[in-house]
Amino acid sequence: MAMIEISHVNKSYGARRVLTDLNITAESGRIIGLLGPNGCGKSTLLKILAGVISDYQGDVRIGGFRPGLQTKGLVSYLPERTYLSGWMRPVDTFDFFADFYPDFDRAKADDMLQRFRLDARQRIKTMSKGMQEKLQLVLVMARQAKVYLLDEPMGGVDPAARSAILDLVLANYQEDAVMILATHLIQDVERIFDHAVIMGFNEVILDEDTDTIRQKYGKSVDEVFREAFKCSLNL
Repeated sequence: MAMIEISHVNKSYGARRVLTDLNITAESGRIIGLLGPNGCGKSTLLKILAGVISDYQGDVRIGGFRPGLQTKGLVSYLPERTYLSGWMRPVDTFDFFADFYPDFDRAKADDMLQRFRLDARQRIKTMSKGMQEKLQLVLVMARQAKVYLLDEPMGGVDPAARSAILDLVLANYQEDAVMILATHLIQDVERIFDHAVIMGFNEVILDEDTDTIRQKYGKSVDEVFREAFKCSLNL
């Protein structure tokens, strides 16, 4: 059984349709790139999987369960925007996560914090956007989850640091888990993907293994994506 099963999912915000008859499956042991331009529904889909959004049509299963209380222990979710209070310090966030999630590995979190050269006692409100994103990534990757959902995890990180961050993600990723990483920075991160789901506006236009994409089209995933959206992105 696939760890994630998404069947005929539709979601609208008022009159605006965001997801249309979406069908995706994801097996454990895979890192999946959820790719698409801003506004195509990537964040909405991750929020549905994380149980943040429940007013959709269709069927979604994580480990056989609908997103909700039974899946909170399976899913580690990194939203696009920070949700941590400005007065908190990394040590406070570690205490917070340890209280909520029995699978939170404090030693792993401490190690990643040091690798990112973050001060454990610096207030979040004094951190740059990139520093805050690194801290949130530490919190998410320190859990022993079955599903990791990362929404634009490197949008505020300088290009020089992205490769090191990806290496850290790979080093701390549970091999029996599935990771879905939503991004539009495809060139920087496609090397870690086993599979790519390319979304157009509210629908999937390509859903294949990355090796298959490269062999079939003779191009990188980033090049295939750019071609698909050449008109809409004015490239």
